[in-house]
Amino acid sequence: MKVIDHIRNAKGKTLFSFEILPPLKGQNIHNIYETIDNLLEFEPAFIDVTSHREEFVLKKRENGLLEQVTTRKRPGTVGICAGIQYKYKIDTVPHIICGGFTKEETEYALIDLNFLGIDNVLVLRGDAIRSEGVFRPEPNGHSYAIDLLKQVSELNKGKYLHEDVENEQHTDFCIGVAAYPEKHYEAPNLKTDLHYLKEKVNAGAEYIVTQMFFDNKKYFDFVEKCRDSGIDVPIIPGLKPLATTKQLSGIPHFFHIDFPDELADAALKCKDNTEVRSLGIEWCIQQSKELVAAGVPALHFYSMGKSEAIKEVAKAVL
Repeated sequence: MKVIDHIRNAKGKTLFSFEILPPLKGQNIHNIYETIDNLLEFEPAFIDVTSHREEFVLKKRENGLLEQVTTRKRPGTVGICAGIQYKYKIDTVPHIICGGFTKEETEYALIDLNFLGIDNVLVLRGDAIRSEGVFRPEPNGHSYAIDLLKQVSELNKGKYLHEDVENEQHTDFCIGVAAYPEKHYEAPNLKTDLHYLKEKVNAGAEYIVTQMFFDNKKYFDFVEKCRDSGIDVPIIPGLKPLATTKQLSGIPHFFHIDFPDELADAALKCKDNTEVRSLGIEWCIQQSKELVAAGVPALHFYSMGKSEAIKEVAKAVL
């Protein structure tokens, strides 16, 4: 079932969903199954599976020189989505990204997903390679998420990359996109960010999932600005419980978001990470309760491979 249909069928009830990472190359899927098993009691409407581009690794050779090797550390998004749907009968949402993929490779992945009965995708530009800092598309790849979104939309109309394709069977993907209540770090301002977000909705995006945030006011203000801009699709809040003191600097650095003064001050007073974890869970519980009271479509949790804190939050809220 499509994400948008889950939301419609819920008739105003807040759904529960979460996001998982593919395991590192060489590991198996059982850790993912353990995460899902731990959260099954909350009846997730859908589960997102992230996708990751290639990375550059420097390897020392016998002559002492360093060789740059390209590797994809977390492959398997399509297979994991198929495995979850087969094992749990829960709808999955694979992330489809620009970075590291050509248009042809993207089309192949979409065809595979369609064959597997997976009818949801979250379309993202993806991050730059860490060693480069600036996003660069693949040759014959997409530079922007909206271009990738248009490719999915075209396939939904039966339009493939090559005009000589004899089978004109169209796909029927429900397309989601990401949004940033505190604006995307590359956008000059929030107004510009909203302009591009509206373009994605006009091009076929049916729902939005936000970046994680720790201040509900920023989410509510963002939704209001979206509605004022004519963006009327469901906007799902993304959440993550704070877990360690290190995350006070790590999360703002990697995700370009702020912590509220009250949360940051309280975390800095904690004696150890056990206290930080308890604080983070309680903060997320209060966030979630307020969001549910406001009638958000779903609570979407970024698990980052760990489910215990999310389970405690969900138990207190759902």
